[in-house]
Amino acid sequence: MDDEHYLQHCRQLLASFAQDLSARTASLPEDHPLHLLAGEFDTLAEGNGDLYGDGPMLVARLFTGFPDYAPAFPRDLLWFFGGDCLHYMPDDEIDQFQQLEQQRLEAAARGDILDLRAARAKLLKLQ
Repeated sequence: MDDEHYLQHCRQLLASFAQDLSARTASLPEDHPLHLLAGEFDTLAEGNGDLYGDGPMLVARLFTGFPDYAPAFPRDLLWFFGGDCLHYMPDDEIDQFQQLEQQRLEAAARGDILDLRAARAKLLKLQ
């Protein structure tokens, strides 16, 4: 998976999460903080806003303000956003993502595209 495919993958994960969160919060009052946060995730997923600036801020608001929804947030996006988002990941998971990132970069340097799902399954010994 090269950088462009990886970005598309992460954008798709963000869009899917935003859609799911919006559906889960649709019955809340429009001024409810979680409903407002879902709207901000939707806006970001639609390509409006600063992905790298707004994304981590929204993640922090989700994890600190609404921890019940945190398990629904894709772990890949925590790694993608990096920085303070890594505080929401245990060290062993960070290590796994570092290994996958290294494999992805090595494949890109060779001109190959890493199958992220297969690499993750192999790393976690799921195959």
